[in-house]
Amino acid sequence: MYQYSLLRKLTPTDEQAITQFLLTCPGFHYFQSPVFFNVCRSSERSEPFYVIARQGNEMVGVLLAYRQLQLGLPVVRFLSSRNLIIGGPVVADNSAVITEGLLNAYRTYGLKSLYTQVRNFQDTNSVQSVFEEAGFHYDDHLNILVDLTYPQDELWKQVHTKRRNEIRRAEKEGCTVVLNKNPEALTECYAILTEVYQRAKLPLPNYSHFDAIWQHTTDQIGLRLFTAMWEGQIIGCVLCLACGDTLYDYYAGAYSRYYNKYPNDLLPWAVFMWGKENGFSWFDFGGAGKPDVPYGVRDYKKKFGGSFVNHGRYEKNHYPALLAVANKLFTLWRVVKR
Repeated sequence: MYQYSLLRKLTPTDEQAITQFLLTCPGFHYFQSPVFFNVCRSSERSEPFYVIARQGNEMVGVLLAYRQLQLGLPVVRFLSSRNLIIGGPVVADNSAVITEGLLNAYRTYGLKSLYTQVRNFQDTNSVQSVFEEAGFHYDDHLNILVDLTYPQDELWKQVHTKRRNEIRRAEKEGCTVVLNKNPEALTECYAILTEVYQRAKLPLPNYSHFDAIWQHTTDQIGLRLFTAMWEGQIIGCVLCLACGDTLYDYYAGAYSRYYNKYPNDLLPWAVFMWGKENGFSWFDFGGAGKPDVPYGVRDYKKKFGGSFVNHGRYEKNHYPALLAVANKLFTLWRVVKR
């Protein structure tokens, strides 16, 4: 028999037990870790919770979800809400029975939102029917992984010719990339991201989220802040999350007025080289959209090499009528932002 429980706060004992369990599971990663739970707890408009599965005294599964509120105004808080489960649940032996129990407990205990989205980091074919029976719909969704164990010259060959030329141009322009450990750099990088996301008419998490990641970073896990520098100024950035042997591309961008210095071309390559030199095996380039649907971000990322994987996503709409209203409001918001 399995027992399921909800945790909205973690004791040091809880953190240690969850971490030890995750380390026994293939694919352990940042987004199901107690570190990320504490980041979400410290972030405004973000409410995390764990669903824990046990067999007797032994932990056999965890599911970390968090409710994200895009807007803080009381009237529209719920209409801007969603629950995200990134890379979870994590289950011993990939057990379908435990996965089913976690999803049922999530449905019972989880914080309410308009919809839940599960972003997979590995193949879930063996439990897809479990998700579907729990009311989740599966969609194909691509990701790009760069194998940093390849020799440097092989990685360079994988980069598109035009992109290689622009990396060289960035270097000729005097653009460099550094791993920045100055707390003030995070503020400047957030200003860059704000410009990028306003231009794309997309919502951006509150600064408190990024500050929380910074505050919970250690030498073993957390934020690696790479900044593109030109004449002493930060003109672009990549915010990576380090965990185990993988660097995750989290947020990135550059000031548009400095595009002629090619920071967006130099940054990924410099991060590859840093990751390779510091013992990382993989660079996870993040979402690349749906197959066969045009997506400019995917076109940009693919020119740096790497391989496509399609682990897909699951989504469950809890309030279809309200979600339709929210989508219309979001479309209106983007029009107003023009």
